[in-house]
Amino acid sequence: MRVIVLAALAAGCGGDGDAEPSGGAPAADDPARFSATVDHPLVPLSSVRLTIFEGSEKDPETGEEIELRVESRVLERTERVAGVPVAVVEVKDFEDGELVERTLDYYAQHEDGSVWYFGERVDDYEGGKVVGHKGQWLAGEGDAKPGIFMPAEPKVGDAFEQERAPGVAEDESKVVAAGLEVQTPAGTFSDCIKTEDYAPLDDVTEFKFYCPDVGLVREEPPDGRLDLIEYR
Repeated sequence: MRVIVLAALAAGCGGDGDAEPSGGAPAADDPARFSATVDHPLVPLSSVRLTIFEGSEKDPETGEEIELRVESRVLERTERVAGVPVAVVEVKDFEDGELVERTLDYYAQHEDGSVWYFGERVDDYEGGKVVGHKGQWLAGEGDAKPGIFMPAEPKVGDAFEQERAPGVAEDESKVVAAGLEVQTPAGTFSDCIKTEDYAPLDDVTEFKFYCPDVGLVREEPPDGRLDLIEYR
C-alpha cells in the first residue's frame, strides 16, 4: 500500500483558486471530511460487494465482435491515498474469456454525500502476463487530483470530472437523463439515471446507467453493450 502524506492533498487537491466542480460538490480539501464507507444510493459499495457484467462490442480495427465480461469486487481492506481513507474495488476485464486488465480503484465518500475517485492501479495483461500499466494514477502524485465520481444528489445537467490526472486520465461525466427504468438479466430497476461519459484523451464517448441500491447496471461503449447479470 502506498500512503501519500497529508501535505500532498493540500497541495494537489482543492487549494486556493481551485475551481469548484459543477454538480454541487465542494473541492476536496480535508481528509477528515472523507470516509471509506461508501453508501451513496447509486454507488452502494458498502452493501453491493460484487457485480458481474457481460456483453460484447466490435473491434474498431477488424469489426469482429468481442465477448466481454467484467467482474468487480469490493475488497475487505481499505487503504489511504493522499491521506484519505478509501474503499478498494478490484476490477477484472475479460475479452473472449482472456484476462486483459486488472485494476484497483479507490473511492471515498465526502461528508456531503458525494463520492470521489482517488485513482487506480492498473495491470494490463497479454497471454497471462503483465505487460503494462496504462492509465494508472493516484491523487496527490504529480498533478493528479481526486475527481467527483458521483454528486450527492445527481440531477440532469450536472457535469463533473471523474478523473483529474493530466495527460493520463481525464474522464468527464454528465447526467443526461433521470427517472429511467432499465431491464437487465439481473433484474428490472427503476428511478435510474443515465450519464454520458467522455474520455478526451481517447476521444471516446459512452453511456452508463446507475440505479438506486444497486449502482451501475448497464454500460454502452461505442458499438457495444454490457449488462449486469449478477450482484450481491
